Amino acid sequence: MKKILVVVDMQKDFVDGALGTKEAVEIVPNVVEKINSFDGEIFVTYDTHFENYMQSAEGKKLPVAHCIKGTDGWQLDKNVQSALEKKCYTAVEKVTFGSVNLPELIKNIVGDEKFTIELIGLCTDICVVSNALLLKANFPECEITVDSKCCAGVTPKTHEDALSTMKMCQINVI
Repeated sequence: MKKILVVVDMQKDFVDGALGTKEAVEIVPNVVEKINSFDGEIFVTYDTHFENYMQSAEGKKLPVAHCIKGTDGWQLDKNVQSALEKKCYTAVEKVTFGSVNLPELIKNIVGDEKFTIELIGLCTDICVVSNALLLKANFPECEITVDSKCCAGVTPKTHEDALSTMKMCQINVI
């Protein structure tokens, strides 16, 4: 059985940059440990915006420029990047909360083999939940798990709310 790990948006702007939080900084060691100990296929999503971000639909609702491609804030947290350098992984740029390309990329890797998916990263209540629900919709028979110790939300409350939502949608939360 193949194992898939999806590392969601562990970028500098979400950890300790423009939209960083204390909780995001605190999960970095857990994320690094998870990556280091994981034996399977790894996908890493990058929230990717451009110079026109503030004119986009998202920019109008969240007027904080972040994860502008090519900037320091778009890069992965240095500790996460260091852990990933020891692994083989597929980078996935996404321009919205959930990657519509991720299910197809996973399907290309697993073929007809059974597989599990685990998600970790930021932010639990936006991009992690969006990707988890997209993956569950595409792979309804697949065991999908979110490691809550390797995720952080915009606030602790919205983190917990997103975990509850995922549980209700039959996603395992550990």
